[in-house]
Amino acid sequence: METRELRYFIAVAEELHFGRAAQRLGIAQPPLSRAVGQLERRLGYGLFQRTSRSVVLTEAGAVLLREGRAALDAMEAAEHRARRAALAAAGRPSVVLATKAGASSELLAKLLQAYAAEPGSLDVDVVLCGPGEQARLLRNGRVDVAVLHRPFDDTTGFDTEELLTEGQVAVLPAGHPLTTSRGLRLADLTNLPDLPVPRWPAADGTYAAGPGPEVQSHSQLLQLISLGRTLMVAPDSCRSQLHEDVVAVPVVDAPTVTTVIAWPPRSRSLAVADLVRTASRL
Repeated sequence: METRELRYFIAVAEELHFGRAAQRLGIAQPPLSRAVGQLERRLGYGLFQRTSRSVVLTEAGAVLLREGRAALDAMEAAEHRARRAALAAAGRPSVVLATKAGASSELLAKLLQAYAAEPGSLDVDVVLCGPGEQARLLRNGRVDVAVLHRPFDDTTGFDTEELLTEGQVAVLPAGHPLTTSRGLRLADLTNLPDLPVPRWPAADGTYAAGPGPEVQSHSQLLQLISLGRTLMVAPDSCRSQLHEDVVAVPVVDAPTVTTVIAWPPRSRSLAVADLVRTASRL
């Protein structure tokens, strides 16, 4: 199976529409349809069930989608890690760390300060991500280590070290009636007509339908909260970044959040090992 064919198949499988998949790939629809048909004939089984109105994955197609994504991620990771090894050999070594924008800032600052004091420490490039992006960047080799948050981030396949477990708070605009409560429940925060839930972009850049505002960054979200346009539920440690125009109220039935540092299980980077060791001490 060629990489090009696999990319074509995944685009159709994710869009479930040949026209949209062709547009996403930047090619015409007829050659895309022919390429997928040729792939199915060579494999000897169907990947899609097609009707005049819909395209649906077969059971075999669903398996190939899952395994195909993993295969492309592995290829991309190999390329990025080889490039990083070449930079290190050329005298430009560094460690790249991904973290969710606005999350665990105090803990991360302490970690970077402590690691910088270690003998032989390298420069740490910090990549600030939207929700769920850290794990994807770690899987495809664009970063060496990531700060993740269970249960929201998928840590499957990574080695991890737990750093902190904490409750969650609702961040609301100052003056909102709910800010007078000593504790809220998740049910209190759903379907509020004046504070609809914000919408983050998916991996393909699109937004789910809904009344909430579209947001692209943590700073933008905090500004929208202060303007009374939305709210957020976040780990308790976010309090250190809040200004006086927003208020944090504990959410008593929200799941606890465990912050972990994660790295690929096959990593042989001494710098990553030193960074993890420093995090564990903290």
